[in-house]
Amino acid sequence: MKKYEVRFSELQADMISICMEYVADRADKVYVYASCEEGVISSSFYYLINNEYVQRHKVNDALENGDERYDVSPKRQFMVLDIINDDIEKIEELCKEYEKDMPTEMKLIYDVKSGSFKAEYKYDLVYTNDDIKTANDIANEWFEEIKNNNL
Repeated sequence: MKKYEVRFSELQADMISICMEYVADRADKVYVYASCEEGVISSSFYYLINNEYVQRHKVNDALENGDERYDVSPKRQFMVLDIINDDIEKIEELCKEYEKDMPTEMKLIYDVKSGSFKAEYKYDLVYTNDDIKTANDIANEWFEEIKNNNL
């Protein structure tokens, strides 16, 4: 396999790994939204825990009684987002180095139980050409889609 593909995969794996660390490896699925468009880098992450789809600040809502609580402090959330955003920047550098198109959007889904990994990429502008929507709006729409369709 080419160096480019290996490095690209490693950076995606790093995004999933930091999200797993955030919930102490106690999630059924991890969802990472990564965006890089017109110089704007943005990301978000979500979980499926105990059959409940939750945003990162609500992961404790999905726990059973007696389960150890997660640290969902803003500081800890930003730590994870910083690492994901760093990985996005590294992917952007990697794409430049190998003269590949940089995805404007990456939707990563990791199924912890089966170990399966799915990724969807877009290369067209998603929000910078929209007068109203931001990267955050798009990420939140994806979360709604995940919940509604049990992705």
